[in-house]
Amino acid sequence: MADDKSTLEKILEHNREFVDSKEYDHLCTDKYPNKELAILTCMDARIVELLPKAMGIRNGDAKIIKNAGALISHPWGAVMRSLLVAALEFNVKEIMVVGHTDCGMRGFDPEHLLGKARKFGITDGTITTLRNAGIDLDGWLRGFDNVGDSVRYTVDQIRNHPLMPGRVVVHGLVIHPTTGKLHTVVNGYVENVNLLETPSGAASNTANNSNLVEENND
Repeated sequence: MADDKSTLEKILEHNREFVDSKEYDHLCTDKYPNKELAILTCMDARIVELLPKAMGIRNGDAKIIKNAGALISHPWGAVMRSLLVAALEFNVKEIMVVGHTDCGMRGFDPEHLLGKARKFGITDGTITTLRNAGIDLDGWLRGFDNVGDSVRYTVDQIRNHPLMPGRVVVHGLVIHPTTGKLHTVVNGYVENVNLLETPSGAASNTANNSNLVEENND
């Protein structure tokens, strides 16, 4: 007999069993990360368990923030706010930006997503209204050309944010979504990234290193 339970029903059923059997006991910790670490990474389903295991991160060790591409789309947006709260309120002293090879945001075309939005009933009129209101949909939805360049640029955004304490060390890494192998793009202890360009513009400055990231992780 086919299981006709919804995803929500299955999750709630599992949750009841989880709580009743007290499986949470070994996970108990407090809100301050043990490693004084925050991680900005991608929402890719392949690295949900892989990334923590590959990095030796356990429950309570780090603040983990995820989005599409491990990007900061705006210096005053939710991602940057979360990193600032982690650093200023929760004693985070190191931040790791972790991109990954074979990322869906690499070469991502905003028009592709808008085309899908249209198929789900979002009208051209709505899109035009948003653009006429000054919303840069293409810039907001744009991905990146190279994961190494993107990680470097994001590290630079965090380091140079006017509210980010100078004591916070920011690293950049790229993880392979199958093996979990990490490649260091920015060692925050020794490197000083000072990029003033967009990720695409920065590509020429770091092309050799970034290409190496792709080759080593594909």
